[in-house]
Amino acid sequence: MIIHKQGIKIILVFLILLIIVNLASSHFFSEKKALNIIVNSFSVLLFTLIIVFFRNPKRTVKENEFFVFSPADGTVVTIEKVQEDEYFNDQRIQISIFMSIFNVHKNWIPISGQITYAKYHKGKYLMAHLPKSSVLNERNSIVIKNKKNEEILVKQIAGLIARRIVCNVKVNDNVHQDQELGFIKFGSRLDVFLPLNSIVKVNIGDKVVGGLTVLADLIPE
Repeated sequence: MIIHKQGIKIILVFLILLIIVNLASSHFFSEKKALNIIVNSFSVLLFTLIIVFFRNPKRTVKENEFFVFSPADGTVVTIEKVQEDEYFNDQRIQISIFMSIFNVHKNWIPISGQITYAKYHKGKYLMAHLPKSSVLNERNSIVIKNKKNEEILVKQIAGLIARRIVCNVKVNDNVHQDQELGFIKFGSRLDVFLPLNSIVKVNIGDKVVGGLTVLADLIPE
């Protein structure tokens, strides 16, 4: 399993802490074998979950100028027409993807093009599946313009547990659909805002895969 670079320090810290806890348990509770077995088992389980959380799957993404790929693994929780007032100041189709702690938390670039806007917002840490988390939670907003001058807005949103959003792009960067957008640690959400004439290809409740699942077609069929 390939581990994402964002998890290396955290994994090492947890490994050291768990070793200390298990050594202390063996020393102070040497006669309580059942307790030591519980501590050891919990440590192995916790360490395994942390490693799985920071997995970094290698995926072959075939670029397509008409498709908007999912920027994350997770579940589609919102598809609706909304007023987007941070950048576009008009109506857009919003598709929201909720990532549980069991999903891959690496984020992918949904369309190839150029970054025309990138802004970090301080905020709260409400549960990420709530609609108001899109405007109240800590988040990064990124706008990408493709070669047809169509723009989409992507928001990386922190959740109840998430406390660290990593964004790997900046304004004027040229990006591609097989490229990493960033990483969000421990449960979160991504919102994608599309032009109203986009053809949505997913439904609420669908499980999507970052860089592979097509969320929408930017060109009407």
